[in-house]
Amino acid sequence: MRLLPMGAAAVLVEGLTDDPAGWSAGVRSLGFAGVIDVVPAARTVLIRCDSRSALAAVVERLHEVAEMGPADRGPAPTVSVPVRYDGPDLDEVAALTGRTVDEVVSLHAAARYEVAFCGFAPGFGYLRGLPSELVLPRRHTPRTRVPAGSVAIAAEYSAVYPTASPGGWHLLGSTDMVLFDVQREPPALLSPGSVVRFEPT
Repeated sequence: MRLLPMGAAAVLVEGLTDDPAGWSAGVRSLGFAGVIDVVPAARTVLIRCDSRSALAAVVERLHEVAEMGPADRGPAPTVSVPVRYDGPDLDEVAALTGRTVDEVVSLHAAARYEVAFCGFAPGFGYLRGLPSELVLPRRHTPRTRVPAGSVAIAAEYSAVYPTASPGGWHLLGSTDMVLFDVQREPPALLSPGSVVRFEPT
């Protein structure tokens, strides 16, 4: 475990397992005083406190943190996302993976996904659980604009673009579901640990 200071009262924890979200849940379960936020990413966790002294106390006890698996965290919220599998990259993904378009759709929709972490844009959840048959690197040439609601895959993740933005993921489909709305509480529909299911329409 490696600790990198991030300002006066925050630290970035590196060298974790492959489940930073589970380790973050372990941090929260210990109820450290003064912790404002615990933010998992792909390989790190940011811990932010309300004071230097609170952070120092947390750092002294990080050895007590035990990763929590999904069963240990209790029931996870499940989000069902209706998808039109009409993405412009479906044919290319099928060709690259040696599958038919129907097989690609079936594989993607049958999987159970978990939000590993959020990032890139507000409401953008990196969904772990993509079938190994669909794992592909990002596109060689990113698009300058990916429409909001695009359902996509890249590397070992799937995702839904919450807003229009540039992006280099393979687009499999689209949804009308609003993943991020500043007028909603909370604004983001997805959070680390949430379960996501894609439902073909």
